[in-house]
Amino acid sequence: MKRQQIVLVSAAIVALALLFFFGKTIPPKKTETSQTPSPAAAPAKVEFADILSKAKQKINPAQNERLTALENSVIRGDVKDQEIKVYHQLAHFWKDSAHLFEPYAYYTAEASKLENSEKTLTFAAQLFVDNLLTEADPVMQNWLASNAKDLLDKALQINPNNDSTKIGLGACFILGNIGGNPMEGILPVRAIAEKNPGNLYAQLVLGLGGKKSGQYDKAIERFNIIIQKQPKNIDVIFQLAECYDLKGDKTNAIKWYSEAKKMISNEQIQKDIDNRINELK
Repeated sequence: MKRQQIVLVSAAIVALALLFFFGKTIPPKKTETSQTPSPAAAPAKVEFADILSKAKQKINPAQNERLTALENSVIRGDVKDQEIKVYHQLAHFWKDSAHLFEPYAYYTAEASKLENSEKTLTFAAQLFVDNLLTEADPVMQNWLASNAKDLLDKALQINPNNDSTKIGLGACFILGNIGGNPMEGILPVRAIAEKNPGNLYAQLVLGLGGKKSGQYDKAIERFNIIIQKQPKNIDVIFQLAECYDLKGDKTNAIKWYSEAKKMISNEQIQKDIDNRINELK
């Protein structure tokens, strides 16, 4: 297993709930990061209609029949409460019956927009942001970030002082290829981290942003702050291992891959980590 594949193990660990509910058993290939931060080129966009069309090809005829009935209920519904109920039913269908994340998140978001409470908006937004943290496809990054941003903007109108909402919005700009200037997302998150260095969510987003832009030393600094508070955070341990690996620091890459191996019980993954360590020696 190569370095790019090993680090995806950490993404899988973070997203265990997604793996269980939505069957994401094959992670996407990792894209190369640039060595200097620069505005990301606008990726091609994907529409939900295309995502839904592909999702429907993965369900059986009985499920399709049930889905059609639910979709027709939305079309017929002219009362907001009825629409909210059907959107939740659609969300649960895609989560519990079809085990597909994207339609589940989309319909949860549609319901939250109608409910228009900070709690429901931020819950729906976090579904997109959590997936954004481990998504490698720029097109899907953009789709996830765009949906999350729409929800977080609405939540901030209700409560402009929620730091977690601001950090999530920053992650959309930093990791989601939206907007022309990554600093638009970095500055608010950095301000929160400077005000409260113990905000590990802010440190994580800044670390991932540094890694994405090729600023590995800055990313390592952020990840080390988290490790000081959470020494058993295996996702961050893998992130550190990859950052050192990417910058060519073999000694520290081996150190952190070895730390990760101690926390993994799967023999095949242990073997893959050993193979990568041997490649670095």
